[in-house]
Amino acid sequence: MQIQNHPAIESHAAYPSVQRHARTLLSVPITIRHLNRNGLQTTRGISLDISEGGLGALVLGELDVGETVEIDLRLSEQPLSTVGIVRHSSSDRSGFEFLGLTAEERQQITNVVEEA
Repeated sequence: MQIQNHPAIESHAAYPSVQRHARTLLSVPITIRHLNRNGLQTTRGISLDISEGGLGALVLGELDVGETVEIDLRLSEQPLSTVGIVRHSSSDRSGFEFLGLTAEERQQITNVVEEA
């Protein structure tokens, strides 16, 4: 099964024209935990798309590019809790690169992308 990116994703300026991983649209609630000068902060949001390399999301509040975060979401009724780095952040969307995925976590994401 060949995966094609949704046109809205391909045309978004935050995404380069050549991506390392196939993306699929995914809209699920997410929780992000990160440290800032006020201590541990919990931020909520909703995912927009996902790939083996990362996640795009609408997030409440400001995140700093380069900041390390913990991301919690559900994939096909299974929880996924992983670490990521903020690669871009604006008032309307943020992008995260996954760090240190296990083989099982990577397979969970691959299954979601392939099912789309």
